[in-house]
Amino acid sequence: MSHTDTAALLTRGIKAMGLRVGAAQQERLRRYCRELEKWNRSINLVARNTTRADLIERHFLDSLALLPLVDRLEPGQSLVDVGTGAGFPGLVLAVARPDRPVVLVEPRQKRVSFLRHLIRVLAVTNAGIRPGRLEDFPGLPDQRPGLITSRALMEPDRFLALCAPFLDRSARVLLMLARRPEVALPPHLVLEQKISYTLPFSGVERVLWLVGRLST
Repeated sequence: MSHTDTAALLTRGIKAMGLRVGAAQQERLRRYCRELEKWNRSINLVARNTTRADLIERHFLDSLALLPLVDRLEPGQSLVDVGTGAGFPGLVLAVARPDRPVVLVEPRQKRVSFLRHLIRVLAVTNAGIRPGRLEDFPGLPDQRPGLITSRALMEPDRFLALCAPFLDRSARVLLMLARRPEVALPPHLVLEQKISYTLPFSGVERVLWLVGRLST
């Protein structure tokens, strides 16, 4: 599939989902896609049989679906992406919104190398990498988390427990779930918002849960 086809898929998908991504940011996302495909020949970043259309939809567009919530972050608040892997959704969102700080937490060294390469070649200035696991950090003292998210890192209840020490009055957990999730929230957390969306090419349904701590 050509670069032109990739551009058309990305632009069509963004429009179908009602999202706003500038032309310069879309060009960087296309470069991101090409770099990922090159690195994927030697590092298992995504499934080897993934088509370009599936790559755009299931990874890039699915990540961009978080933009309406990222746009609501207060000045100085960060998006923290736990177990980001090849940068989904965190680095995609950092490229799409260069004014929003993003923290990429990733323990696997080969993926960290890929992320550092991407940040350099795409000239991303608003994303930082934390090599390691979230539980390895006693806190994020140099950051102000507004949203903490992850794609399929672990079961939602375990992820919520992992994020609990980082939640305060302004920080929220953003769960990326299947269309009909079965998640039992602990008593100290509350579902603040639920956003459903459909991936534009396959019609697969997704849902986002914005979870916060109950005020005391």
